[in-house]
Amino acid sequence: MTEFDFCPWRFWSDATEEDRQAQADHVAELRGRMELEAPEKVFISPLAAVYADRLRIGERSYIAAHAYVTDDVVMGDDCTLNPYSVARGRVVLGNAVRVGAHTSLLGFNHGAAPDRPVFRQAITSKGIRIGDDVWIGSNVVVLDGVTIGDHAVVGAGAVVTKDVPAWAMVAGNPARLIRDRRTPRPTAPAPSSQDVPSPSRSEGDLARLLADFADRAREQADAVLRRCWTGERYVDRPDAEPTVRAWCDAVEIADLLLGGPPPIPARDEIVGFLQDRQDAATGLVPEIGAAGTPTLDGIAAYHVLCVGYALDLLGARFRHPVHAVTGLGSQDLIAALDALDWKRKAWTAGSWVDAVGTGLYRNLADFGLRGEIETLYGWLLTRCSQAHGMWGEPDPDAGRLQVVNGFYRLTRGTFAQFGVPLPYPEQAVDTVLAQARDPRYFGPDTGNACNVLDVIHPLWLAGKQTRYRRAEGEAWARERLVRAVGGWQDGAGFSFALTVGSGTTRTPGLQGTEMWLAIIWLLADYLGVSDALAYRPRGIHRPEPAIQLPGPGH
Repeated sequence: MTEFDFCPWRFWSDATEEDRQAQADHVAELRGRMELEAPEKVFISPLAAVYADRLRIGERSYIAAHAYVTDDVVMGDDCTLNPYSVARGRVVLGNAVRVGAHTSLLGFNHGAAPDRPVFRQAITSKGIRIGDDVWIGSNVVVLDGVTIGDHAVVGAGAVVTKDVPAWAMVAGNPARLIRDRRTPRPTAPAPSSQDVPSPSRSEGDLARLLADFADRAREQADAVLRRCWTGERYVDRPDAEPTVRAWCDAVEIADLLLGGPPPIPARDEIVGFLQDRQDAATGLVPEIGAAGTPTLDGIAAYHVLCVGYALDLLGARFRHPVHAVTGLGSQDLIAALDALDWKRKAWTAGSWVDAVGTGLYRNLADFGLRGEIETLYGWLLTRCSQAHGMWGEPDPDAGRLQVVNGFYRLTRGTFAQFGVPLPYPEQAVDTVLAQARDPRYFGPDTGNACNVLDVIHPLWLAGKQTRYRRAEGEAWARERLVRAVGGWQDGAGFSFALTVGSGTTRTPGLQGTEMWLAIIWLLADYLGVSDALAYRPRGIHRPEPAIQLPGPGH
């Protein structure tokens, strides 16, 4: 036994020639009894129980003392199996994967049928696959069939039963999302002359409120979804007509609260339904029962968003490109943008841009078709108002409603989705906060999901570039967050409008539930307490850019 058995990272700098020869002899002995692929610069402790059928280990990787390695294991460059770790079954590690002490990667399973003892049942193996730059803490258990994405972190003691997305930080039993690794923990803001006093509710109070709400919502998520399942289709609420969006909302809710697809029907049935709805000629998705060729407006435009992201969450994609977008040449796109009614219908115009931007993203990410991305951004950047940071103009009747709501839809599908900075973030904050004070939309007896989302998302997005008037925004967000959490109705979820009364907008349904779950996360994240929810949007309302624009020549 040497220090290198337990501190193998020191081997390449501190080992003597005698140590190096002993390691070379040990690797040669392993090659004699198994299929081993290993470069010169690796370390495999003689105290490790390595009895694999095949072991492939990359440069500068090591297996420490008392590790237990069997079956078929692949380790990339700069990987570690620390003392007492286990890798069994089919296990593939990318590059720079660090596996903590006493962690088990179990790439196999036993049957559990009731007709015979477990030890007499067949062993199955789906395998475990771990991406690049992944840190797995000590005493973690990763079960068979799990994929862990690039750059993820798994906290000590976690039990990982489901796939972990790239950049996710997870912990717990079962492992749950804590936050995105790219999102830093909130720090106290520097004092500002523009700060105003905040409400008395403390951060700790908010965190407890959110944690209790999220636990309650998770416990009832299955009931909420089954309430809107007819036996054949999803509907937004009982007795409503079936819609494509209801299926997508069900997928988003299940991903947020259950960490996977809806409990009914089977995942493949949901994927098949959504993929089959796509019109091959246009690439658009018409409403159930709609006649004629779908066009890039109305509900078919929104389906570019909701169906595409629902398929993402299910590990699938559209079968066809969004041809309605690929068919827009540079001049066609400019003409279409110019023809939109920005003066009176900025929300409708913004939603059209959202659909086009999302179509461009889908075509690029899924089919490698670049489209007129530069043309779209060129038009937007040259038409944005330097006075109020938005597109269009306030209406004498509706005020800033159309402009602000259109700003949300437009920036969601472009600047947020592609990770491009806003052109005038501080001017946008001024406009959004002015809208947030309008009693017609944010009074004690008013408020719906669209109007709250269309304020908090711009504040949250602009907040990535500036802390301008942050305290005012946070005061508004606290008030809205407490009210939103209180709107949950047991076994049914959220209604679209959190106001007293009857009618479709005040009846709990899938649309209201999906939207308010995302709104609550945005409000909480803006206030720095979203970790308490232990969920994070990964679909339409995902906080990270869906794609980074490729550079010239790509």
